[in-house]
Amino acid sequence: MSADFNETRVPTTDWQAYRGVLSRRVFAFLIDYAIIALLWVPAAVVVFLLGILTLGLGFFLYPALFTIVALFYFGFTMGGPSQASAGMNAMGLMLARTDGRPIDFLTAVVHLVLFWIGNVVLTPFIVLVGLFTDRGRLLHDLLLGTVVVRRDRY
Repeated sequence: MSADFNETRVPTTDWQAYRGVLSRRVFAFLIDYAIIALLWVPAAVVVFLLGILTLGLGFFLYPALFTIVALFYFGFTMGGPSQASAGMNAMGLMLARTDGRPIDFLTAVVHLVLFWIGNVVLTPFIVLVGLFTDRGRLLHDLLLGTVVVRRDRY
């Protein structure tokens, strides 16, 4: 089931659409970062070749390479037609905006950056926020007006 970019779909208020979302998000996170680690390998080879072609200047991309790969991965997957990353798809989840508009590339990237900032500030407590909010929303979901729902109930 994919979101049509021409339609507005407001997330459901059915509580069953949010049951088990937090635990599924944790496993989706693990799957996604394993995929990003695998995507990092060919990206590192490309940066190596770029470093040779630019007489060493391309090697300066290595410290930021994992971040760049992750930004593009989440931007294209969560901002794409399925509105979910591969890990979220595997766990039966999708990201939706509370105003009903589809997630675009920039919103997906900002979602990821806010997640990283939240992890730096609240490291172990970022998931605990979801235990006390409606629909299991985390801090970055609240700031962006997004919610993660079960795909089969949306």
